[in-house]
Amino acid sequence: MAKSNPFVFLQQVRSEAAKVAWPTRRETAITTLMVFVMVAIAAVFFLIADQLMSFGVSWLIGMAR
Repeated sequence: MAKSNPFVFLQQVRSEAAKVAWPTRRETAITTLMVFVMVAIAAVFFLIADQLMSFGVSWLIGMAR
């Protein structure tokens, strides 16, 4: 593997970065909001699942006594 000139490398990086399609402010806000909504839904789901499993385990332990 040949060593390349750092200046050439930086020029290539700038060239590739110019090709990136950056999201608009609106797209970023909508995506951020959707992430928060999905995190909240996942948190509620796992809270309910945890409570159900806790109840089930407590019930099984109670039956053993």
